[in-house]
Amino acid sequence: MSLFPALSARWQDHRPAIQTDREILTYGDLRMRIQKAAGWLDEQGLGPGQILALQMPRSLAFLELQLAALTRGVCTLPLNPDYRAHELRYMLEDASPSLAILLPARLAELQGDPGVPRLASSAEIPEALRAAAPALPIDGISEETAAVLLYTSGTTGRPKGALLKHRHIEATVTGLYQSWGFSIHDRLLHTLPLFHVHGLFVAQFQALMAGAFTRWLSRFEPERVLQVIAEEQMTVFMGVPTFYARLLQLPSAAAFDLSSMRLFTSGSAPLSARDHEAFERRFGHRILERYGMSEIGIVLSNPLHGERRPGTVGLPLPEVRAKVVDNQGRQLPDGRVGQLLIAGPSVFDGYLNRPHQSAEALRGGWMHTGDLAAKSDDGYLRIVGRMGEMILSGGMNVYPLEVESVLRDHPAVLDAAVFGLEDADLGERVVAAVVPSAEVDLDELRPWLRERLAGYKCPKEYHAVSDFPRNALGKVQKHRLRATWSGAEP
Repeated sequence: MSLFPALSARWQDHRPAIQTDREILTYGDLRMRIQKAAGWLDEQGLGPGQILALQMPRSLAFLELQLAALTRGVCTLPLNPDYRAHELRYMLEDASPSLAILLPARLAELQGDPGVPRLASSAEIPEALRAAAPALPIDGISEETAAVLLYTSGTTGRPKGALLKHRHIEATVTGLYQSWGFSIHDRLLHTLPLFHVHGLFVAQFQALMAGAFTRWLSRFEPERVLQVIAEEQMTVFMGVPTFYARLLQLPSAAAFDLSSMRLFTSGSAPLSARDHEAFERRFGHRILERYGMSEIGIVLSNPLHGERRPGTVGLPLPEVRAKVVDNQGRQLPDGRVGQLLIAGPSVFDGYLNRPHQSAEALRGGWMHTGDLAAKSDDGYLRIVGRMGEMILSGGMNVYPLEVESVLRDHPAVLDAAVFGLEDADLGERVVAAVVPSAEVDLDELRPWLRERLAGYKCPKEYHAVSDFPRNALGKVQKHRLRATWSGAEP
């Protein structure tokens, strides 16, 4: 079965589906808008097997086209609104979509470029969808049909397009729907972007599968989030670690009634144990952390009922297998750090136009995630870092997340990012960028860290910053930090 029937099976036309700051749609309204968007796709000559690129603002029109594409067998390519022309040009040339909807500024820059496809302006889309004649879903869209093409972040090379079929996305959404106890009575507060797994599949598609209500905010504003939860009786909020860090920074006098909430989740980057525990003390709720990536969807999660262990991403979801291996692919004993491998129904079949890289990533029937992890004796998995971010200093392995976690425990440190820089003596030296919470002499951190970590793990230099460069999901862009200090003296 294709994905759309599974998403829409519990829709009741009279119930509210999505509310923005401007309008509210019932499920009946949403269904009609999807049919109009499907009619517009027909007018553009888009059908099964073709790709539609979407660089649009976070909007109902984006979601309508995304859902309509599922009903036509069209594969969408969601694109970050922050992408500039040179980034878009690479992805459009690589994916060869039949049509690309771009923001007006990007459209003006790429119009007439011989390497890009037919283009349309995102500014014209909402009105065009309203004017289109409705079209019913096509019967017979297979679960093997390509549904969404997601480009990886490209921090270790040029981005690759992960091609997800209907069955891959359905496995992620269904697994979370069952594991996190979603129901028609839930009220999701949604502040995430829609061009990524987290905001689109984990948050929005899960709410749709439940026939639940979603309240959109145009952006994350800490105090407004708590205000809307309290005043509109929301039950679920999904965020990234940066969101929770900023909620914790609100003045202590800011008190909101969060008793309606049943679930706070965190993903897209590791949540520090410090913030996990501080959030529970401050707000009375224990965050549920989980793990996934574009190529595999969401595969690990702390339990809804049971121990949500700080510093871990939990246990495999139903039908998911996970193991930790060494460089030769041998499974490691509990507690040892190695590469995390995943197998299960949500794991993709490969990258677009990259058979060799696909075979390498999926060798032996397991997705080689590139993440370093360790498993406890009772099965909880902890992410230690990326293989490409591990620092080899003086012949010793240093895992940045471990050092960052200890740095964050210092009372004068709000956040920390640890990375390696080339060093003639050590091979790589450990470097820390620190966001201080108060006036602090960074030299004070040196003896404090030496009391808590082996000497080879301690940073050789420290840099104070006001904030870190981040991507749209809050992940720290360490390659930019490395570029900033690559010429610094140790």
